[in-house]
Amino acid sequence: MLGGQFGRMLQRRAHEQGHTDGLVEAAPVAALDTVGVAVSGYVATPRSETVLFNLLAGFLASFALVRLSTWGIRDQWWPFQNVRVGGRHIHHFVPGILLAFTAGTTALLTDNNALEDRLAVPMGIGMGLTFDEAALLLDLRDVYWTREGLLSVQLSLGATAILSIAILTQRMLRRGEQQQEEAGQIPPFSPHSAVSANPPA
Repeated sequence: MLGGQFGRMLQRRAHEQGHTDGLVEAAPVAALDTVGVAVSGYVATPRSETVLFNLLAGFLASFALVRLSTWGIRDQWWPFQNVRVGGRHIHHFVPGILLAFTAGTTALLTDNNALEDRLAVPMGIGMGLTFDEAALLLDLRDVYWTREGLLSVQLSLGATAILSIAILTQRMLRRGEQQQEEAGQIPPFSPHSAVSANPPA
């Protein structure tokens, strides 16, 4: 999503210059424009979307990291090993449930909207850790690396989260782009305008 936004900002800067020869020189400015658009879009986003974005970002990040780590532990290249307490393997749904419950309870007890927005991230992380082992919880046996474990709820939840966060991110970026353009911080651009192949005389 950010790569696509960077391409749009680079196109705006090239359109502003009236030619495509200076794309390399415009790249750092386009990168700063992209950061500005992302920040503006996040700040201007309604609270309900921000909370959902934070929740999904935490979910996706933990889901991806725990999949990578369990693969690494299984193939013995990950720097850490499974957590064991008294010889019992502690599955990652346990800290996931604790983290989600703690974040949710704290959000209920506070009256601070900014803190509640931030608490959506650890809650999403806890949800990702828990749902990653949904097949184990449903079957009450360790099917993590079996067909049931890999092709069950996890893939559908992961795909849903990816699509949802992509849609929310795109909305935020478009909102930020509009605000930055209205504030005169990025050049205006019409998608129907053609960029001249030659620099102006």
